[in-house]
Amino acid sequence: MTATADQKSTDKATQQDAPTGARRAARGPAWLSAHNLERFALPGAWALLLLVFSAILPENFATAGNFQNIFGSQAVLLIMAAGSLIPFTAGEYDMSIASTMSLSAMTLSVLNVQHGVPLGASIAAAIAVGLVAGAVNGFFVVVLKVSSLIATLGSGTLFLGIVYWMSNSSTVTGIDRGLSTATAGSRVLFGLQPQFFYGLAVAGIIAFVLSRTPYGRRLLFVGQGRQVAHLSGLKVDRIRAGSFIASGLVMSLAGIVYAGSLNGADPSSGQSFLMPALAACFLGSTAFVPGRFNAWGTLVAVYFLYSGVVGLQMLGAKNFVQDIFYGGALVAAVALSQAIRHRNAATRS
Repeated sequence: MTATADQKSTDKATQQDAPTGARRAARGPAWLSAHNLERFALPGAWALLLLVFSAILPENFATAGNFQNIFGSQAVLLIMAAGSLIPFTAGEYDMSIASTMSLSAMTLSVLNVQHGVPLGASIAAAIAVGLVAGAVNGFFVVVLKVSSLIATLGSGTLFLGIVYWMSNSSTVTGIDRGLSTATAGSRVLFGLQPQFFYGLAVAGIIAFVLSRTPYGRRLLFVGQGRQVAHLSGLKVDRIRAGSFIASGLVMSLAGIVYAGSLNGADPSSGQSFLMPALAACFLGSTAFVPGRFNAWGTLVAVYFLYSGVVGLQMLGAKNFVQDIFYGGALVAAVALSQAIRHRNAATRS
């Protein structure tokens, strides 16, 4: 009787295992799971975009010079987008990033060019300005309890007004050559300018901070739910204010690179970075860690979007295609990011 019972148990286990094996075979390899396809959809789309434009425009798009332009010219945007991730992770908006960057760049340029302040001191002043701008945003949002979207839109307009006042509404050029050489004056590796590697370094540091440090985990915890974070003992208001100060610091670094690449500062052109930076942040949140703002996804999104713009312009599209492309990408990215977040929340519950 024991042998018969064992045989029945074996037959039952075999019957239960067979459908499971069939299901596994039907699903295919683990690396082709829906989760992995979602994680790597954006890098795959970027690779496909590069291949398509290279096939259509082999003599223009598929050249070393063009790829050097694509990678090397987006350093300021990459730094700004990466810095924006800090308040985004904490559940806040910082719409003043372009104005803060411009304010830091103009501070450096005016001090160095018009007042003869040494380059090192001018850079220190630019960083201080970025920190103060971030602190102002933190004060508006945390102390005065104004919505971060409204507060930073207002502060961004304020900072931009200061930029026009400092520059007398004109471009300031002639900055110390040391900064220009350090950012865009030479080719370091693979024909790329130093500013590309600065952007890569900033993105890498922010990726590490957000994903590997207690500070990054606290930011994420606050962003996912302030009340729960407060009940857990976190100093929520301090973390929220700190996210704006950190963002201001990173924007000042972007302003320094921007001033070096332009050999000065332009009071108006910095505003063109706002929409692309936001689009890259939201589009990047659909990659690698879907539903979460992350630096590597943002990096891929920056170059995916710019590659598309360059390809379309080479096909004969007018310059306004950049605004259409980035604006459409922002709307689509926000919608997709929200859908992923809602799905993830439903899955957790």
